[in-house]
This record gives sequence, C-alpha cells and structure tokens, in this order.
Amino acid sequence: MMDGDTADGIRLAKRVAAMAGCSRREAELLIENGAVRVDGEPATLPQQRVRPQQQVDIEPGARAEPVVPVTLLLHKPAGMPADAAHKLLVPANHHEPERAGLRFLPRHAMGQRLMTPLEGGASGLLVFTQEWRIERKLHEDAAILEHEVMVDVAGPVGPDVLARLERDAAARVSIGQQAEGHTGLRFAIKGPRPGQIAHLCDQAGLQILSMKRLRIGRTPLAPLLPTQWRYLLPTERV
Repeated sequence: MMDGDTADGIRLAKRVAAMAGCSRREAELLIENGAVRVDGEPATLPQQRVRPQQQVDIEPGARAEPVVPVTLLLHKPAGMPADAAHKLLVPANHHEPERAGLRFLPRHAMGQRLMTPLEGGASGLLVFTQEWRIERKLHEDAAILEHEVMVDVAGPVGPDVLARLERDAAARVSIGQQAEGHTGLRFAIKGPRPGQIAHLCDQAGLQILSMKRLRIGRTPLAPLLPTQWRYLLPTERV
C-alpha cells in the first residue's frame, strides 16, 4: 500500500491534498481551520482516516492558513485545581450564545497557557491564552491589574473589620450583601497573590464560606456558568 493507506482508509490530509491539488501541509491547515467535512460532518483532525466511499467536501474559497491564536475565558468551579481546569476547554462547555463568531477548533484548546491561577477552593474567572500580546500584558501588568473577588464569610462584619481589611490588603473592601448568618464581601484588589485574601480574612477572624473571582481588569466573568468557557472578543481588553 502507498504511504498512509490501510484497510481502514487513508489519512484525511492525504485525501484533501489530492482533491485540492495542494501540499500535505496545506491540506492539514484546511482541515484544522474547519473547512473540511466528511459525510456532511465537520472534520478537524488531519490524521482522521477516510474510506473511498466516504464523501469529503472542502469549503469553497477556503484558504490554507494557520489557525489564529485565541484567548479563552473559563468559569472554574470550586474544588477543582486550577492546573486541571484546562480539561474543561471542550466543545460541550462552550458558552452559548457565542458572540465571537468563532467555531470551536481542536487547535483552540491546544497549547493554552493559564495566566491567572486561582486557589482550588475558589471559583470564578480564569484566563487561558495562545496570544503572546495577551500573555505579555498579563505578565507585565500583574502587579497593577485589579481583581474583583466576592468572598462570603460567616456572621456579620462590622466597620472596624472592613477598615482593617482595607488597610492590610491595600484594597477596596465593601459589603456586597448581608443576610442572616453570612456576609458577602467584595474585594477590589490589585495584583493579589495566591492565598492572600484567605490569609487576610483569617487574620481578621473571618471564616470563609466561599470565594469567587468576578473580574480581572476589564474582563468580567458574567455570563458564564460553572465549567463554561467563551472566547475573548476582539473588542475586549483585559
């Protein structure tokens, strides 16, 4: 048999290269960009095998170009370690409606770098990126980038405790909500270190019930539900 041929068919990239009269690499790019369908279904893996009787179609006018790097925003659920959160970047968790006008490609989830760690017990916004400009900004502005975090603590919180938290954290701390048995504290803190807010609450004698990061810079968590992710829009800035 020729290279790539087996009883189970040939590699999709080889079939597309023959159909389009292009190189194998160009065929792989067409597939990775979602421009190829097999029996009417999107096919995004160049190594997929196809049999002679299967229908392969190439989107008219499609160009063999590298997949554009993307930035993904994820709502990490409480209890999941941040270094395991990349496993949630799958099509089933893609937030809808999606405003970015992008269709999910396997390449979008490959090589994503987590730029904003979060304690395992906390929930909220994580930023993953393949874009070097976003990565550089998050590195260079880490100390001045403001994070908005909602911390639910047991019991009431008085003005003296709020003043202490603001002083020790060098942040804006306010009461977001208050109900019987618990208080929601809203922290607006620049460049927080992992565990810093938990340490501040512990020093103030507060028992944390839950913690959620709502915003990083100008990028909000809403409207994502836990485990959902979306694309950072071209018009958005971190």
